[in-house]
Amino acid sequence: QSTMKRKVRKKKKKGTITANVAGTKFEIGRSPQKHEIFITVGKTAPDEDENKDDLIWCDSAVQQEKIAELQNYQRINHFPGMGEICRKDFLARNMTKMIKSRPLDYTFVPRTWIFPAEYTQFQNYMKELKKKRKQKTFIVKPANGAMGHGISLIRNGDKLPSQDHLIVQEYIEKPFLMEGYKFDLRIYILVTSCDPLKIFLYHDGLVRMGTEKYIPPNESNLTQLYMHLTNYSVNKHNERFERDETENKGSKRSIKWFTEFLQANQHDVAKFWSDISELVVKTLIVAEPHVLHAYRMCRPGQPPGSESVCFEVLGFDILLDRKLKPWLLEINRAPSFGTDQKIDYDVKRGVLLNALKLLNIRTSDKRRNLAKQKAEAQRRLYGQNSIKRLLPGSSDWEQQRHQLERRKEELKERLAQLRKQILKEEHENRHMGNYRRIYPPEDKTLLEKYENLLAVAFQTFLSGRAASFQRELNNPLKRMKEEDILDLLEQCEIDDEKLMGKTAKPRGPKDQITHYAVEFFKKPESCLPT
Repeated sequence: QSTMKRKVRKKKKKGTITANVAGTKFEIGRSPQKHEIFITVGKTAPDEDENKDDLIWCDSAVQQEKIAELQNYQRINHFPGMGEICRKDFLARNMTKMIKSRPLDYTFVPRTWIFPAEYTQFQNYMKELKKKRKQKTFIVKPANGAMGHGISLIRNGDKLPSQDHLIVQEYIEKPFLMEGYKFDLRIYILVTSCDPLKIFLYHDGLVRMGTEKYIPPNESNLTQLYMHLTNYSVNKHNERFERDETENKGSKRSIKWFTEFLQANQHDVAKFWSDISELVVKTLIVAEPHVLHAYRMCRPGQPPGSESVCFEVLGFDILLDRKLKPWLLEINRAPSFGTDQKIDYDVKRGVLLNALKLLNIRTSDKRRNLAKQKAEAQRRLYGQNSIKRLLPGSSDWEQQRHQLERRKEELKERLAQLRKQILKEEHENRHMGNYRRIYPPEDKTLLEKYENLLAVAFQTFLSGRAASFQRELNNPLKRMKEEDILDLLEQCEIDDEKLMGKTAKPRGPKDQITHYAVEFFKKPESCLPT
């Protein structure tokens, strides 16, 4: 009987995590008995009150009001603002702006025109080609289309309607072929936070092949979409589509198999993944100003580094040319988790299970959130009292004491964030599964390169607010290690004792730290410890 009581108490303490998956049409998300996708987070039935569910999964984009209403312990699988790279027309517009700023860094997007706004520019380009006696093929897509609907190939731009909302791209005529077929890659990306930005790449995915042997486009084969398009939604209707239970045969295969194929044929697999990672990070850098701004609008008052209520699993569609250079085709913010074949189930199950383990949703998060809300309320009350004591006319001594308290609070807050971040990274390192962290990268030179691109992106897309974001990115506190912050805190205590009229004995920090403590809040950017 005592054993039974202990079990009951333990179960009650552990609690149950709930996942609301009513917003998805895919069985892989709704049927744990069959697929066990959400087994790791407990039951999948929504709570009676939706606002209490730990995890909310939707196929479609989520209204910003919904994100604003979430409790800090809840998680939802979309970021606000991510449509800026997931809609074809928005992606083209934003990429064009970044290409103008950093042309050498954004060479992985085919030349693109957005109709009707850029109809004239496209026709001028066609005239230039005629003068040079060159002919190119273009792929035409609906601006907000999906699943291959409405896509066509053209070589004569005169036939295009000037007022339709279309995306026109140069067609990559020399793709890397597999057994004579054109193919593309579906790469899965997990974004766990935008503040700070954290990106993970899943080291597997799908190889989706055309179902007609590839011949470079000419006037007679432009309408043969089974040859030129790699969309599964298109090719599954062809009688030549091959369904196979293994990962190395058929019209749909795994990227794991593809990398083994590359290695067997003396191609550089490490460079392949490095190029893919760089494409993904640079693309999400374009999205970051939009996403960060929209997220902060939804979650005002959240200190930088707070746990993100949003995450996102994105599907990047990438084409390889004959030199194995990756080209970005499009990005899906609601990639299909349908499991028509075993290869789908094997890959997509890993994508979801590993993502949920990385998110680390815990039953204790609710309790901690409640305790934090109470502490914040007390802190606000304390802050108000401090302000009342420092009305105009307060003595210099009181002002100095107040400044010291503010310094200590900021340092303690950053120290807590840093320790929390370290614990989170330790968890991620143990539970990445088949994911790899690609931002922030471990390579300091690469990180500096990406941070420079981020600065350009903020200036390009948030010019009016870029300065404040840039100051935040350059805050030396963000670059300090735990021992540096502890040294500064100790120096604050020494300064406080001096103000109180007590004799302060140095307790170990280097003399240099005194300079940092005094100067840090006067001019933070000048006193980052080396």
